[in-house]
Amino acid sequence: MASIDQAETGHRLRLERADTVRLITSLSIELEEIIESVSLSNNDDEHDPDGATNGYERAKATAMLRHAEERLAELDLAGERLVEGTYGTCGRCGGDIGAERLDALPTTTRCVPCAAVAP
Repeated sequence: MASIDQAETGHRLRLERADTVRLITSLSIELEEIIESVSLSNNDDEHDPDGATNGYERAKATAMLRHAEERLAELDLAGERLVEGTYGTCGRCGGDIGAERLDALPTTTRCVPCAAVAP
């Protein structure tokens, strides 16, 4: 397995986790504001010129929030693998994931050949 600087990798994962938590907080507030503004507006979406826009904004914020929450879970799992000593080991073949791939995708669990294979 390639040499992984555990301290540097841990620091990087913690920074990205903190950014992701801030994003989740921001998106949660945004979504609450959208929901609140819709509840205070005209309930007749058919005749409300902002009905489609509000629906789009709510769907977009919901999708972005879900994606950020999934990213947070991936970062937490990567941190656990780092502590366990399995970070950088392919979860499919047990081989080395490679430093370049981990730099690009720090939460990946598969090496390039295994990632190319359908799950």
